[in-house]
Amino acid sequence: MKSRSFLMTAAMAALLAAPAMAQTTLRIQTHYAPETVSGKLAGQFVDDIQVMSNGEIQIEMFYSSSVVATVEAFDAAATGIIDCDMTGGAYQTGKNAGFQFVGDIMGGYATPYQQLSWLYHGGGYEAAQELYNEYGMQLIGWWVYGQESLSSSKPIAGPADLTNWKFRSPPGMETKIFENLGAKPIVMDFTEIFTALETGIIDGADASGIANNVGLGLYDIVKHATYPGFHSMPSDHLACNKDVWEGMPEHHKRIIDTAMQKLALQTALTFEKKNAEAAAQLEAEGVTLHAWSAADLATFRKAAQAAWIDFATTPEAKALVESHSNYLRQLGLMAD
Repeated sequence: MKSRSFLMTAAMAALLAAPAMAQTTLRIQTHYAPETVSGKLAGQFVDDIQVMSNGEIQIEMFYSSSVVATVEAFDAAATGIIDCDMTGGAYQTGKNAGFQFVGDIMGGYATPYQQLSWLYHGGGYEAAQELYNEYGMQLIGWWVYGQESLSSSKPIAGPADLTNWKFRSPPGMETKIFENLGAKPIVMDFTEIFTALETGIIDGADASGIANNVGLGLYDIVKHATYPGFHSMPSDHLACNKDVWEGMPEHHKRIIDTAMQKLALQTALTFEKKNAEAAAQLEAEGVTLHAWSAADLATFRKAAQAAWIDFATTPEAKALVESHSNYLRQLGLMAD
């Protein structure tokens, strides 16, 4: 009896002496609706983290920009209203033009894999982190779904069709590029697109990849789209409050980083399939898909790359443009 009592006492003492299980709770906002392809992938990201951490990390995901407007999510995380922003750097170009070149390098990379390669193997992560840290945020990673498709109530088969075309644009360099090509971009929040198309405030929209556009219901209203996409390939990010991130135990950071890299790969792979399926579905339903010619694509790339120089008005932006240009040359995607 004494032996059993001693063992029980020793076990209880060891239990009491053991460190408490680390706990992390994160409030994250994304602009994607939960029913879209990206929204479902974000849901899997949450599940992966919670399972891999054995419940030590709990995430409350706010979809469809339900806490603050999409463009305000970065500041909301920096000031502690939420913990992490899962939108993209291009929404923050008003702070520093450098965010354009970690958010949407228009007219640059052709595939998500090339763009992710710059981040992880082209010096991009270190260069981007300096910019994020200046604003009290930590860049965790990207999820890149590929080239976006423009949606329109009228044909958009080439540069000539852009003349006086009113469309929803995110803020930043895109407005300059399309203005130079004759279009009339109107900056509005992601969540306002559907109503603006329905009421005729805009003729079209730059919203997302074609599969996400189907999930948003855009083609219930408009019957034209560019496909394959060419103009924009946003790097959606996960960026967290720097103090929150640094306060997390190292194994929690590693779990989140690992889940983020899985999300990046699965996003690129998923949209290869989903976009092709969506395109076939839309054509069967009478939506006209416009594939721009090589000459028309060259016109756009020339306009976009010219805009890089004009838009890079800060030291951070200029450094990022130089970094991208050097890496694009290595990949054979940019001529001197």
